[in-house]
Amino acid sequence: MPRQDGKVVIVTGGSRGIGYEVARHMATLGAHVIIGGREEQEGLAAVRKICEQYKEAKVEFQKLDLASLQSVRDFAQSFKDRDLPLNILVNNAGVMLVAEGRTAEGFEQHLGVNYLGHFLLTWLLLDKLKDSGKRGSVSRVINVSSSAHRIGEIRLNDLNSCEWYSPHAAYCQSKLAQLLFSAHLHQEMQRGGFPVSSCAVDPGMVDTALYCHLWTPLRLAQSLIARLLFRTPAEGAATVLSAALLPAPEGDSGGGYWADGHREWTTPLTFDPQLQLSLWEVSLQLLGVQ
Repeated sequence: MPRQDGKVVIVTGGSRGIGYEVARHMATLGAHVIIGGREEQEGLAAVRKICEQYKEAKVEFQKLDLASLQSVRDFAQSFKDRDLPLNILVNNAGVMLVAEGRTAEGFEQHLGVNYLGHFLLTWLLLDKLKDSGKRGSVSRVINVSSSAHRIGEIRLNDLNSCEWYSPHAAYCQSKLAQLLFSAHLHQEMQRGGFPVSSCAVDPGMVDTALYCHLWTPLRLAQSLIARLLFRTPAEGAATVLSAALLPAPEGDSGGGYWADGHREWTTPLTFDPQLQLSLWEVSLQLLGVQ
């Protein structure tokens, strides 16, 4: 991976799992890494661990709760007040298969944390990303999604899962929403001539704490299977790092969907321009932004 000296990277959920490995590797390449996370003690412990391993690492923690839009706004404003560039934004944090519940603003948790929180964060930092990119070295937005998007369904009239609730359906919907958002954002940046690319990444099945909300018997089975078949967090981070750091070929604008270290095709629904636009507009309305 190329050196990232002088570049600034934000990694949400960078205190553990895939996010931690992404943050750690970025720091070893010379980037200034800001970990955004909900648990302060966990985040500070991650910073200490990285700094113990790499004495020259420039890494810090800043509180960010994606289940609170006010927290997202506070995080973005605090970052902008520092007048730093923003070269890479890794939207990694997420929840999976949680019981029915609501964020601070009343959104279903998968929708609010995995999708809307990251949508707003990206929106608020978009000017920073535009200003920091340049020809040949564009700023990048990396949305960590999942192969579960393939069976996701976008219910524009019931995004908030008010009529009925299924943890699995809600998770899959949030991951499909990430892909649709990522694709539309990339197209908007290309049409506007801005030096920003956006892509979605599937890290594969990774042995992380994301499975902690499984039904207990399933969780026990998963923990046994994971040791044999799942990827480690470091292996899962590899595709995220490839999408974030590898130079794009000449004439390639970037973007797309990444899995197993390279770009792949995915479901036709992901490329539906009308669905992309409709979800974008509904999301702006839900977030109350112009």
